[in-house]
Amino acid sequence: MKKRLIALALATAMVVSLAACGNGGKSGKDGKTKLEMWCIATETDSNRKSYEKAIDAVTKAHPEIEFTWEAIENETYKTKIKAAVQANDMPDIFFTWSCAFLGSFVDAGRVYCLDDEYKNWAKELDTKMLANTTYNGKHYGIPTTMNIVVMFANMDILNKVGYSEVPGTYEDLIACCDKLIAAGYTPFGCSGKENWCVTEYVEPIIEKTIGADAYKDIMLCEATWDNQGVAKAIGIFQDMIDKKYFDPNGAALGNNEVKANFMAGKYAFYMNGSWNCADFAADAKFFPKVKLSEFPVIDSSVAKLGQLIGGPSDTLAVAKGSKNAEKAAAFAFELGKEICHFGYLDGCGLPAWTPYYDISGINGLTKGVSEIVNNSDAMVLFGDTILEAEKAQIYLSYIAKVYGKEIDGAGFIAGLKKDLQ
Repeated sequence: MKKRLIALALATAMVVSLAACGNGGKSGKDGKTKLEMWCIATETDSNRKSYEKAIDAVTKAHPEIEFTWEAIENETYKTKIKAAVQANDMPDIFFTWSCAFLGSFVDAGRVYCLDDEYKNWAKELDTKMLANTTYNGKHYGIPTTMNIVVMFANMDILNKVGYSEVPGTYEDLIACCDKLIAAGYTPFGCSGKENWCVTEYVEPIIEKTIGADAYKDIMLCEATWDNQGVAKAIGIFQDMIDKKYFDPNGAALGNNEVKANFMAGKYAFYMNGSWNCADFAADAKFFPKVKLSEFPVIDSSVAKLGQLIGGPSDTLAVAKGSKNAEKAAAFAFELGKEICHFGYLDGCGLPAWTPYYDISGINGLTKGVSEIVNNSDAMVLFGDTILEAEKAQIYLSYIAKVYGKEIDGAGFIAGLKKDLQ
């Protein structure tokens, strides 16, 4: 299975209409073709509105399709889709993360190849955007938006300790956190109930300690976890915990609660995906308070600014066992394009598809993310998606142990060497 990491590339906009659907397949009401989709765009998910708008637009354009969809919470979904793949009982269209997460499903022979349908969309969807969903030279995924991990800052709080900008160096960030603690503020909030949220802190710290190339090689199993820079990075993260930089109640909180606390002024910083720009920009009272940046460099001899965690990951795929796979592929491409369209306008991420619409109204936070990405040097995909599903769960279990201080850097390395390599 071929795995590749890519940076963002934006191209010139052109519009291609949905190709004619194939013949045959199971019918729904009134002879319509029945298609079902699973995704993670729950009511509280930042992408919910873009999914609703896209589904409304595409289903109206295709009355011959009877389309139903179900949104499942992030962590629950990972278990559900894995079980569905194993049982070969999948919906026609399903959300997935790219790279090894989707790759394991492709290896199992459960995913429909999209090469034929992609030809109808190639002018709008650059092949560079398909690198994370291409295996053995064949395309299996339809990317929507792409995102990176960013550090959001509540400037109302930072102003109170003398900062008018987000600290730009690691030394400044630590000094800022110390001032926040002295003034009675909690620097960071992080959900301990959702392990992927902890990776949004741990992974940038590792990358800015050992460099993107070394970190990428480890995550692709092309190098060992036995890197003393990894142990150093885990030590830095746990030292931040010891200094009470993190909300001690965070271990019992979900991400939505932590995010709400940040917006309510309980934390100065919140490290999470750039998809949060949509919700922050939509809050008229909070939006003027928030700025963003990337996590600063820790070891400048091997790392530098522009080395980011993220990339094109959110993806739609089609089940190979679908009775209407050809029609589902055509429908999924158009749906993916429109999710990208509305998601970018809402601020849920940067577009994998070439924009065909006016983007002058994009909010300032999303524009800031775009500037960071345009100046990027390298990207390493999120750890729980660059790894295949089973390995991702093992990885996340060790992340949880790090956050709970059950293991230190040496224990983290030893555990991952034993169980992943």
